[in-house]
Amino acid sequence: MRAVVTRVAGASVTIAGNVNGRIGRGFLVLLGVGPNDTEETADRLAEKICNLRVFEDENGKMNLNLEQTGGALLVVSQFTLYADTSSRRPGFTGAAKPDAAIPLYERFMAHCRERGFDVQHGEFGADMQVDSRNDGPVTILFDTERPL
Repeated sequence: MRAVVTRVAGASVTIAGNVNGRIGRGFLVLLGVGPNDTEETADRLAEKICNLRVFEDENGKMNLNLEQTGGALLVVSQFTLYADTSSRRPGFTGAAKPDAAIPLYERFMAHCRERGFDVQHGEFGADMQVDSRNDGPVTILFDTERPL
């Protein structure tokens, strides 16, 4: 799995003119699923992101995690994170097919909910407009093919 995690002051996703998900302070997670990903991969990545300490404490140091700040997650499926950019027109065959990707996308969100977080989301495969107010900005890239 690949994820681009941005610390936000607020974010939303709109589909066909309707807001599908909206959060205040928390993480905007653009999540791509690869062909070799498993339920274990989804759980491990969710745990890593939920424990990520990038929120500032009273001394201005990034020492607090999502739970400590009462933050939420907005998760948006993003198969384009697996783009092959070797030519001018990217190819996307490196991403998992929807029948494999959708259950892992949903598992990732379920794991975060089980941890007690408010998880808002987009719609897999939909044309979405994503708005975010980056906080910092702080943006972290995760790739489960590399050590987490």
